[in-house]
Amino acid sequence: MRTQRGRPTVTIVLAAEERETLELWARRPSKVPALALRSRIVLAAEAGQANIGSGAALGCHPVTAGKRRRRFAKQRLVGLSDEPRPGAPRTFSDDQVEAVNVKTLEQLPRNTTHWSPHSMAAEM
Repeated sequence: MRTQRGRPTVTIVLAAEERETLELWARRPSKVPALALRSRIVLAAEAGQANIGSGAALGCHPVTAGKRRRRFAKQRLVGLSDEPRPGAPRTFSDDQVEAVNVKTLEQLPRNTTHWSPHSMAAEM
């Protein structure tokens, strides 16, 4: 019998609603890729994969897989969302960011082929 080396891993047991939510989030990687990866990590943990195996299969570091596993075990689905970043608070609202994104993707500036940071700032 082989014993596991290193720190013990947290066992993940999902409720049916949690599994459905995680599978939904995991299938939508283009919307929120970080949330999709975190969902896949938790689903792999519930399937019994070790952090090393799930990290290698999903293209992330085993420490990241372990961190997400522990955070999910402690906070459940809420633990998969981003935590506030350190530093000064944002000076732009979500609506302003969305307006810049829409303008960048849907409109071209006059007499040029793309937006520069300066031309977008002047426009907005």
